[in-house]
Amino acid sequence: MGLLSIIRKIKRKEKEMRILMVYSLNIWDVGGQKTIRSYWRNYFEQTDGLVWVVDSSDVRRLEDCRMELENLLKEERLSGASLLVFANKQDIQGALTPPEITKVLNLEALDKTRHWKLVGCSAYTGEGLLEGFDWLVQDIASRIYVLD
Repeated sequence: MGLLSIIRKIKRKEKEMRILMVYSLNIWDVGGQKTIRSYWRNYFEQTDGLVWVVDSSDVRRLEDCRMELENLLKEERLSGASLLVFANKQDIQGALTPPEITKVLNLEALDKTRHWKLVGCSAYTGEGLLEGFDWLVQDIASRIYVLD
């Protein structure tokens, strides 16, 4: 079932799907700055999906990224949220591969009840974005809606 088909069914039933997107791309990116991370919790309530964006070319910040993600996933209000991790900047030479990012972020060690997927992408070319969001919407829909 395609993304548009699911969206149409959701709209027909007038149900809402909330997706929280947290950016962790660059130090100057508003979504990932340490000074505003304390405000993230204002968006946790009734969140069905979480998008975590990793700069695959910035190896120095990946440990901080892993720790922030681990702390975020401890939040009880996000316990049922599907997790989509975008390994961004795959178009840049020297960027870590999706399997390398999976290992660095220790995603395999997540609670087995957590639905998650890591997708390599390039925000510049658009590669991987549709695949990731398609998975996220379908995963959420399979948990919270009965689709015919």
